[in-house]
Amino acid sequence: MRFDLTDLKLFLRVAESGSITAGAAHAHLALASASARIRGMEDALGVPLLARQRRGVEPTEAGRTLLHHARLITQQMERMRADLGEYATGLKGHIRLLSNTSALTEFLPDMLASFMAAHPHVNVDLEERLSTDIVEAMLERLADIGIVTDAVDSSGLETRLFKEDRLVLALGPGHALAKGLRRNAALPFSRCVEHDFVGLAGDSALTQYIGEQGQRLGHRLRYRVRLRSFDAICRMVASGAGLAVLPESAAVRSRDAANLKIVRLTDAWARRRLLLCMRSYAELPGYARELVDILAAPA
Repeated sequence: MRFDLTDLKLFLRVAESGSITAGAAHAHLALASASARIRGMEDALGVPLLARQRRGVEPTEAGRTLLHHARLITQQMERMRADLGEYATGLKGHIRLLSNTSALTEFLPDMLASFMAAHPHVNVDLEERLSTDIVEAMLERLADIGIVTDAVDSSGLETRLFKEDRLVLALGPGHALAKGLRRNAALPFSRCVEHDFVGLAGDSALTQYIGEQGQRLGHRLRYRVRLRSFDAICRMVASGAGLAVLPESAAVRSRDAANLKIVRLTDAWARRRLLLCMRSYAELPGYARELVDILAAPA
C-alpha cells in the first residue's frame, strides 16, 4: 500500500465535495487522472473507498477510516511547512512540549520565560493534555518533552523528576466540611463528592483527572461555576460557592488573601510527582537538552 500526498489530498476533496468531478477540480487534477488515482487506492487496499450513487459519492466504512487519517496527515504536513518556514526568518530551533494542567499553570511560566529570554531564536510549542495522552504522544514521537504525573505508566520513555505536586482541598471558612476540622486535618475525597465544586473553565486536564476520581466513587461532580485561573477559583471558593481541588502551591498562594482553609486529601492519587519524559535525552537537540536540564534542576 503506497499512497502519496496527492492521493490523500484528492480523496479529502472528493469526500468533502461528494463528487469525483468537483474533488478533481479542487485538487487541480484532470477527471481521468483523479478517477485513476482513486481506483489505484482501492486496488491497493482491496476494498472500495467510495460508494458511487446517482447524485455523487460518499465514503464507505474503509473510506471514512482513510478520511480520518488523511486529515491528520495533511494537517501535520501543513504544520511542518509552517514550522520550517519560520527558519527563513531566523528561527534556530523548535521544541514541542506537552504538559498537564498543574505543571503548565504553576511551574512552567517562570521557568520557560527565563529559558526563552536566553534563547531568542528558539520557539516552544506548549500544549496542555492529560498525562495518559502525553505518554501516548511521546511514544509516537509527536512531541519532544512531556510533563506527566507518576500515576501513569511511562514505560518506554526516559524520565526525570520535575516537581512534587500535591493536590489539596480548598474550602471557604463557612463550608460544611470546614466545620470542626482540626489543624492539619485530612479528608478522603469520598467525603467531598456530594458537595458543589468550583473548577477550571474548559476541558482542562486537571478537571478531567479529578472527574475520573469522582467517577471511580460512583459520582459525577457538580460544578457550580468554572473559571480560568486558580486565583479566581480560590476567591470564588472563599465566597462560599463551593469547594475545589487544587495544586497545593496555588491554594497556599491564595490562602491569606482569600481566607481559605486548606485540607489535605488522604487519597493516594492526590500525592503526585511530576515527571519530565522524553524518548531519548541523548537524541534531543542541544537547546532541548538544556531546557530539560533547567526543568529538572533542584529548586
